[in-house]
Amino acid sequence: MEVVVVLLIIIAVVALIGVSSSLRVVKQYERGVIYRFGRVNRLPKEPGPRMLVPFVDKMTKVNMQVVTMPVPSQDGITRDNVSVRVDAVLYFRVIDPIRATVDVQNYQFAMLQVAQTSLRSIIGKSELDDLLSGRERLHEGLELMLSTPATGWGVHIDRVEIKDVALPESMKRSMARQAEADRERRARIITADGELQASQKLSEAARTMDANPSALQLRLLQTVVEVAAEKNSTLVMPFPVEMLRFFDRAANTGANSGANSGGGQDTKPVEKTAAPAATDELTDAEPRSAVEAAAEEPPAIDRKPPGPIQIPDPRTSEE
Repeated sequence: MEVVVVLLIIIAVVALIGVSSSLRVVKQYERGVIYRFGRVNRLPKEPGPRMLVPFVDKMTKVNMQVVTMPVPSQDGITRDNVSVRVDAVLYFRVIDPIRATVDVQNYQFAMLQVAQTSLRSIIGKSELDDLLSGRERLHEGLELMLSTPATGWGVHIDRVEIKDVALPESMKRSMARQAEADRERRARIITADGELQASQKLSEAARTMDANPSALQLRLLQTVVEVAAEKNSTLVMPFPVEMLRFFDRAANTGANSGANSGGGQDTKPVEKTAAPAATDELTDAEPRSAVEAAAEEPPAIDRKPPGPIQIPDPRTSEE
């Protein structure tokens, strides 16, 4: 009786060991690949508890989560002969666990090597400006280069991106000088454009002031108000040249009119005073002869232009 009990206990222990060894739990983010006598089962096991045949089946779990794999920095020369160091990051996940375990020995290591070689290839085909500013196109090219071998391994490429581009110090200085020159060029263009617009507006204002002279005076008064608002001890008033010219013309006109009026006043009093003197002399003195009157009378001035001077002939009449 005791021997039977011992046998039953042994059988129970062996059964418990066999059940524990055959029971497997597949997590939600995993899939189980079953190998029976070395041959793979074409249907992977879904998440949950799974029973295996002891000593017959063997299960390998495959992670179906997205894998984030950093790609080491790769040295290369761009198409425009610039030495750069580029590193990237790769996002992928397994979509076919059978292929990921059967068709490739280590799919993660294989993906890392393919990513490095693809990154080197894309550096040699691109220019420096593309690596710095046109990365979207490079990302698409990298994804296409990686998808070709990854599809045969049951791996799907979610995304691949370039993280950093390391440049030599000499190239950084050259790019800094280029950026500074471009900024200076744009600043000069903006300044010239502002000067052009200001000159156009000033031309329009000058035409308006030329048509309305009072506008210039109003502008002068406005300038005086603006300067006086600063509460300075010295007041600077700009004097327009046009006003100086106006005063100059007014002064010349007044001088000419004064000269003309002064010449007329000198002749009239002489005539008025000379007439009474002549009458007094005629009344008080004795009548004079015509010869004496002619001698005292001033000779008449000939207003005719002088004719040619006649030189007397020194020869006698006999000669």
